Amino acid sequence: MASLMTCSRTSGFLGGKLILKVSFPLFILQNNTNNNIKGGCIVVIAALLVILLMILILPLVNKYIEHNIEYFLFSMGVAAAFVSGVFSYDLIAHIFKNHLLYLITVAVFLSGLLFEIFKDKFKTLIEITIARIPLKIFVFLVIVILGLTASIITAIIASIILVEIIHLLPLKHKDKVVITVIASLSIGMGAALTPIGEPLATIATSKLNESFLYLFTTLGIYIIPAVLALGFLGLLYINKLEKNSLIIEENYVEEAEEIKKIERFQFIFIQAFKIFIFILALELLGAGFKPVIDNYIIHLDSRLLYWINMLSAVLDNATLAAAEISPHMTTEQIRAILMGLLISGGMLIPGNIPNIISAGKLNIKSREWALVGIPLSLIGLIIYFIVLFVI
Repeated sequence: MASLMTCSRTSGFLGGKLILKVSFPLFILQNNTNNNIKGGCIVVIAALLVILLMILILPLVNKYIEHNIEYFLFSMGVAAAFVSGVFSYDLIAHIFKNHLLYLITVAVFLSGLLFEIFKDKFKTLIEITIARIPLKIFVFLVIVILGLTASIITAIIASIILVEIIHLLPLKHKDKVVITVIASLSIGMGAALTPIGEPLATIATSKLNESFLYLFTTLGIYIIPAVLALGFLGLLYINKLEKNSLIIEENYVEEAEEIKKIERFQFIFIQAFKIFIFILALELLGAGFKPVIDNYIIHLDSRLLYWINMLSAVLDNATLAAAEISPHMTTEQIRAILMGLLISGGMLIPGNIPNIISAGKLNIKSREWALVGIPLSLIGLIIYFIVLFVI
């Protein structure tokens, strides 16, 4: 069987490097003619495109898939890795050797247990806080503070704190979804300001061989106003609810009962396991799509890459960053690529770490997230495209 290309794989979600000989065993027979090779590549690209469309569409139209999104994405990741010929024992071993896979899962599991143990005290603290300051100001502060500190405490910890706060807000589930999506985008963007905040920032800093504060100085002028704007958006949403008298004590009682239901040990264990599967799925998807990204996408103009990076809504944004970023790029190109990835990451649940943790622990479905995340991120993309390329 003919090997068509060799790629150096930088693992997106969990970091590390793996050299793979990539061939397309499902579609390409051993043949030295260019026509057959091109034909095989077209078939592979078409198959990966079908997989991508399935990932985007099926969770939104099929409730069974929506309720089992982790296992669906895992199966799609396996399919993508097989189609592009990168599925191997070495790949699986590489994924399971990375400590962040276990760190995230254990952090989510332990936070659930701690919340179960201390939820009454935590609830009292939130009640006292909300009694002393308006709810809209509290939500604004949560979104902004977690967004700005995520680069120090990491996106994982910020997301866990967010979830436990959202659990106890006197809001209906649909309103909690809105605040969660806004706050998760804030955390995802803010975490990129330092290499310790999230994998995308770690990989970008490493590939560019830059200093600890490089991303802060390069992106801070764009990310900090975005975090403040997202906080203000959350404030406006709560203000609208208060004006329409949609925040009432009964909602709080109802949600408190729901907390007791979902924070049982069995639920905590299942949710942690689902997040484990989710991360595996993203790694496999990143590996499966990387040969196409390396050969057809990274050479495009940065303005086109900015929009193509909406792929980070379903593919790990760190994988895309690892493939696209080069030390030979200008600061403007790097800034455009990273901002496109960060904003697009808020569209769907697989987009970034905060989305995965928040959706898993708050039982937010793909459709619920997409209804808020897609328009929110699209507006952000349009605004920053104008800022980066027009003004």
